[in-house]
Amino acid sequence: MDFSSVRLVASDMDGTLLNTKHELSPDFFTIFNRMRSKEILFSAASGRQYQNLYNCFPGIQDEIIFIAENGSYVMHQGKELHIQPMDRDLTRDLLKRIKKLPNVLAILCGKKSAYIDNDDPAFVGRLSMYYDEYAIVDNLVNVDDDEFLKIAICDLSGAEQNSYPHFLEYQHDLQIKVSGNVWLDLSHKLAHKGKALDVVQKKFGIGCEHTMVFGDYLNDVEMMGEAHFSFAMENAHPEVKNVARFTTHSNDNRGVLSILEQL
Repeated sequence: MDFSSVRLVASDMDGTLLNTKHELSPDFFTIFNRMRSKEILFSAASGRQYQNLYNCFPGIQDEIIFIAENGSYVMHQGKELHIQPMDRDLTRDLLKRIKKLPNVLAILCGKKSAYIDNDDPAFVGRLSMYYDEYAIVDNLVNVDDDEFLKIAICDLSGAEQNSYPHFLEYQHDLQIKVSGNVWLDLSHKLAHKGKALDVVQKKFGIGCEHTMVFGDYLNDVEMMGEAHFSFAMENAHPEVKNVARFTTHSNDNRGVLSILEQL
C-alpha cells in the first residue's frame, strides 16, 4: 500500500494506540520523530480529558494535536482550535436523569476540570486513568464555573446494553456514544471526532486523501469517514470494522505502530 501522500495521522488511544494495560509503547516516540522529520502531523483523538492526553506524551506535547473529549475540544501548542460545549440547561436535566439510574455513576467533563459526586475508591481509580484534573463536589447539578464538554457515564453493567437505551430519546439533540464496554458519553450533537478532525484538516490544509486514522470503538466511527486511510483494529467493534477501509493488528500486537513504521 502506498502511504507516500499521507500528511496527517489521527489515532484513538484506549484499545488502539495504547495496549490493554493503557500503556504507550516507547517505540512510539522513535516512530513519531521519524514522522515529524517527514513533516507528517500527528493527532491523539480520544474520549480522554485534554489535560490527561497532554500528559501521555512527555517531551513532545507541543508537536501533538489533541482531539479530546470525543471531539468536543481541540488544542495545539496551548491554543484552542475548537470547542463544542453542551447546553447548560440540558446538561443539568441529563445529570438529574442519570442520578435516578441504578448502579450508574456520572462524570461531568468541563474544560477546566472533570467533576464527580462520588468518592468511592474503585470509581476514583477508574476515573483517574482518563482524567488528571478532577474535583469531588456535593452535587454535579450545582457546578457552574466551567464550560461542559461531555457527560461520561460509567456503567459496570455494560453501557451498550444497560445505559444506552435510556438516552435514545435524546439522539436528535446529542451525540450518544458507547466509547467502551462500561462507558457511555453524552455530548453536543456536533461534537464528535469526525467534526474535530475536519477542523484540524482545514486548519492545516490537509484533505481526506492525505489523512490516516486508527480506531476501535463506536466513538471512532465518524473519524473513519474523514480519512482515505482508515484503519480498524483487529480488536475493534464490528461497526468500526464495517466502516473502515482497512484493518490492522490488535492494540496488544503493535497494530498502529506496524502501519506507522510502513508510513
